[in-house]
Formats: sequence, structure tokens, C-alpha cells
Amino acid sequence: MGFITDSLREALALILAGDREVFSAVLTSLNVAVWSVIFASIGGVPVGIAVALGKFPMMGAIRVLLNSLMAMPTVVVGLVVYGFLSRMGPFGSLGLLFTPQAIIIGETVLAMPVVANYTLAAIQGADQRILPTALTLGASRFQSLCQLTREVRFGVVAAIIAGFGRVIAEVGVAMMLGGNIRFLTRTMTTAIALETSKGEFAFGLALGVILMSVSLAVNIFLTLAQESHSA
Repeated sequence: MGFITDSLREALALILAGDREVFSAVLTSLNVAVWSVIFASIGGVPVGIAVALGKFPMMGAIRVLLNSLMAMPTVVVGLVVYGFLSRMGPFGSLGLLFTPQAIIIGETVLAMPVVANYTLAAIQGADQRILPTALTLGASRFQSLCQLTREVRFGVVAAIIAGFGRVIAEVGVAMMLGGNIRFLTRTMTTAIALETSKGEFAFGLALGVILMSVSLAVNIFLTLAQESHSA
């Protein structure tokens, strides 16, 4: 028990001292996670709406595919994207491998099915009369979809936050595509894995405390937003 207590004390000291390596990993994690979720939302929200409202062939197969992609192992995503970005791959000439941009690409692929599925669930749970009522009142198809999205906005926010949670805590994509380069692509999760394996438990614990704090803050924000909406 003394080991845990001493490590926690040292971890808090690293945080309070503003250790450069600790906060470099934190900022890198937040940077790639935020951009990944932005891009995943731009693609995932429209996909979720389209699948929820569409009546095109093989709809069931598309939903099964989205559900399967949600559970896709991160190392598989990393492997596929690595193949595209490696020197021998089709986009190797761009020199993106082992950069923050490569992690963003991989984590966007990882988060998009999550955002799409949660959006789909939010649309399906909405009042089915919203869309036809808006159309009857003279709104265009686009305006009707905007109204529907507005009605389920907290479900969409939940979808985006779920995507954020998926990428902020993942290791495989960040490790394979970023290379865990110090002060460049080292994220909180890859730093925790590396430093703990080196015996630097306090350092890993410091990052773990910050990672948990970020996750808690995001969930508190979502809860307060939902309570405000229902009040």
C-alpha cells in the first residue's frame, strides 16, 4: 500500500509542477482527439441520419456493418491505415506516417461508426411525426432534417462525446501510426504504456489521473446539458 501512496504523491507533484513531458502528452492527446471527433462528426452524423431515415436496399446489412465497425479492434484500424500511409502505400508520398495527422486519420476512422450509430439511435428514438409535420408546414427537406436534428441535439451531442471517449483512451492506433515519439506523437495512453513498462509508475499514474479527470469532465458536461434540457 505504501508503494501506491508514494507513487500517487509523486504523480500529484508532477502534475502540480507542470512537468513538460506530462503536459506534452496531455496536449497531444487532446489535440488529436478533438480533431478526430470533429472529422468523425462531419462524416458520422449525416451517415447516422441517412441510415435512420433511408429506405434503400440492404438497410439491415448496413446497420449490421455499422454495429460491427463499432467493435473493430483499434490495432486493426491502425494496421489498415498504416498500410495506406506507409512508404509503399498509396499515400506514402505524403509523409504522414508517425505524425499527429496520421493518428487523427486513424482515430477518425475509429470514431466515425460510434458517432453514426449513436446518431442513428437518437433519430430512431425521436417522435416520428417531426419530419412529416415540418414538410406539411412548408419546410424544405433540408430544413425538415435540420429541425429533426435540433430536436435530438442532445442525442447527437452524446454521440459526439461517445466518439471522443472512444479515441481519447485508445492505444493501438496512436502507437502504430504515431510511433510514440516524445514531444511529437506521444499521447497519454501511449506514454502510460511506455513509462509503466519502464518502471516509471508515478509518471504513468500522473497521466492516468489527468486522463480520468478529462473523461469525468466530459461526462459531467453531458449530464448537466441533459438536465438543463429536461428542466
